[in-house]
This record gives sequence, structure tokens and C-alpha cells, in this order.
Amino acid sequence: MDTQEKLEEIANLLLEISSLLMVSGANTNRANVSIDRFASVLGCKADRMISHKNIVMTLIDKKTGKSYTKVQSIPPYAINFAIISAISRASWYAIDRRWTFNHIEKEIAKIKSKNRYPRLLVLFAVSLAGAGFCNIFGGDYINMAVAMVSTFTGLFVLQEAHKKNFNVYFRVVLASFIASIIAALGVVFEIGESPDVALATSILFLVPGVPLINSFTDFLDNYVLNGTVRFAIGLMTVLAIALGLFGAILIFQLQ
Repeated sequence: MDTQEKLEEIANLLLEISSLLMVSGANTNRANVSIDRFASVLGCKADRMISHKNIVMTLIDKKTGKSYTKVQSIPPYAINFAIISAISRASWYAIDRRWTFNHIEKEIAKIKSKNRYPRLLVLFAVSLAGAGFCNIFGGDYINMAVAMVSTFTGLFVLQEAHKKNFNVYFRVVLASFIASIIAALGVVFEIGESPDVALATSILFLVPGVPLINSFTDFLDNYVLNGTVRFAIGLMTVLAIALGLFGAILIFQLQ
């Protein structure tokens, strides 16, 4: 295999890793550091520009000085912190144990093939979290049950809308509206001591924590463009949540 073909193979692998990290919710610096580790093991220097939708990467062979450039689109985001942790560990192992290209490729394929948590488990766990938030803010057990049902239904609707490839912000509006409608019934019929708390906490599962936190860390690391994009996405998501909640409040004329 000549140098150019070798660089092309390495570029494809590193772009796949970069894309996987970004899609899973890594900040820009984490993606860059991991790529630098893998590239150093493979005898290359990697220069890249990572945006929210695309990655441009130029690989330079340290021995020959030859270079190869490729652009790759980033698929829709699906947060998965387990993948980020696994790739980060793999990058350290690659350096410590001097992994070959084939070893890294097999490890990344293994990480990609890992099963996500079962859907029902996610629905149940997130619903329990919603009930927990309700309790923290002063809701009783009945309010917690309302918040739990609202969260479960809203998340189920969000997942179904995702499967049908609805617009990402429309999904959030729809999920927020459905969750708020169910919780608002508790306010209308005065279910529990603090039904307004159940209404307020029924939509917390939609809060865009990952984009907002990554926006802040990207700004700190001087990735201003990505930080701005992620902040805008977080802001748009918050507005979508508010729109769904406002719709429910308007329908029931809640004060």
C-alpha cells in the first residue's frame, strides 16, 4: 500500500471517530484531543476544522510529508456519553499499547456496535427523574405521579416524532405541549397539594443541558463558532419548550 492510500484509510477512520464523538455530544476540544492521540499513534499529524455539520481534515504523513484532505458531513446528533468515554479510553490505550491501524479500527467498530439502553428503561428512568424534580420543588406524592406520567408521555411522543424524522424543534414543541397538557389537567382538577409544581417539572426532561454546557466549554476553549451554534441551538430548544407549555396554559386559561 502506498502512502496516499494509507493516508486515505487513516483519514476515513479519524473522520469516523470525530463524527462519532460530535454526534454523541462531545465538546469540540474533546474531539480534537482524541483525534490527535490516534493520529500520533498512526504516524500522522491531523489538522482539521470541526463545525456543527461538517468536518474538514488534512492528514500529513510524518515520514514522507505527503498530505491528504477529506470532508465529511456529521449525521443527526444522538447523545451517548458511553461512546464518548469509550473512545477517550481507547485513545489512551492506543498510545500506551501502541495499537495498530487494524486494532483501532476493530475497537471503534466494537464501540459503535454497543447496544443502547432499552427504550422502556429510558422512559421509566427519565420519568422517575421527573417525579424526583417534582418532589425537590415541593410536590407531594400525587403531584409526583402526575409529573411522572406527564414526563413518560412527553418523552414517548418525542421518541416517536424522532423516528418519523420530524423537525427537531417541532418534536420539542410537540413533546412539551403533550406533557404540559397532562400536567395541566392536574392543575384544572386540583390534583395534589401543588399541581403547579407538577406542571413546571413535567417538561424538565427537554432542557438542552448538553448543547448549553458544550457551548460554554467551546467558548472557554476558543471554539467561538461552535460555541455560538450550540448556544443558538440551546436557545431555540428552550423557546420550543416554552411554546409547548404556553399552548397548554392558553388552552386551559391557567394563571
